[in-house]
Amino acid sequence: MAIDIKKSHSKPLAEAKTIANELAQDLSERFGVHYQWEGDHLHFERMGVSGNIQVTSKEVHVTAHLNFFISHLEPAVIDEVNRYLDEHFS
Repeated sequence: MAIDIKKSHSKPLAEAKTIANELAQDLSERFGVHYQWEGDHLHFERMGVSGNIQVTSKEVHVTAHLNFFISHLEPAVIDEVNRYLDEHFS
């Protein structure tokens, strides 16, 4: 299963990265993911899930791959990511 969500924004890059970091913290608390920054890419993972949040000056791009055993979480993850991006980048 794959998640691929893009959201355009007009925030300064530093602010957009801060918001992306807060999203990763939220995902960490709700779904137990671990994350770290590598440049403008935030990598996250937990058993059965790996993904990235790429932040540019114009867009936030969230991708994730879920294995079969946790694919049932996909709708909840998509809903949470979309809610967060809409709330913070609209």
